[in-house]
Amino acid sequence: MTIGTILLIILILALLGIIPVWPHSRSWGYAPGGVIGVIVIILVIMLLMGRL
Repeated sequence: MTIGTILLIILILALLGIIPVWPHSRSWGYAPGGVIGVIVIILVIMLLMGRL
């Protein structure tokens, strides 16, 4: 497996994890989605620069 495949699997699992389905996570708001969004932006920039 390449590093890109591993990062893709981790990203998909993280995106599934930010869905506020559980009662205790409904009050979190957009914070988990914002963190994942920042990580995605950083990964895309690194991919475009050829660092990944």
